[in-house]
Amino acid sequence: MNAQTASADSAGIDHLASNRYYDHTHKIEAVKLLPGEYFATASDLVLVTVLGSCVSACIRDRDTGIGGMNHFMFAESKSSSPENVASARYGAFAMEVLINHLYKLGARRGNLEAQVFGGGRIMASLASSKVGEQNSRFVLDYLKTAGIQVTAKDLLDVYPRKVYFFPNSGRVLVKKLVRLLNDTLVKREREYAAQLTQAPNSGDIKLFP
Repeated sequence: MNAQTASADSAGIDHLASNRYYDHTHKIEAVKLLPGEYFATASDLVLVTVLGSCVSACIRDRDTGIGGMNHFMFAESKSSSPENVASARYGAFAMEVLINHLYKLGARRGNLEAQVFGGGRIMASLASSKVGEQNSRFVLDYLKTAGIQVTAKDLLDVYPRKVYFFPNSGRVLVKKLVRLLNDTLVKREREYAAQLTQAPNSGDIKLFP
């Protein structure tokens, strides 16, 4: 693990993404985030995730390029247990833990800016509960309360999105998966939502087809 990268705590509550690979298209080291994960870094990396009804906040220090991303499925837990409340799978904690790790790496509060993505209505089983809408509203309200400027956003609609975030420059590439040829994402979100239910515990953004 890079010494400049935030690490998970010993209790395992923080869920730092660990899927690292080399992105040959962009010729840069990449980190892939899954639901319930986050990543903060001071290195020159690209952070990648695929969003359905989930939402990701891409936050960076505009002066230093220190930045990170989270990926959460629900705005908040309906359970009051510490294991559920203190989990990056829920928006309130996902935002807090990401921002705190950015501070640990040297980011300054007054320099933070955010870009937010996701909240698509892709799962019929979650459409009635308006998970995407709730997540989208939550992340915008949270950032407004925290005084963090939102420089770009691509929220709601009915499409999954693949997001590439380059913290050093603030550049974001968003690919709307209009022609999703398999149900991998839907299946993953459905299974993840079931796990949570059953568990005991516009800036420099480019859209491309």
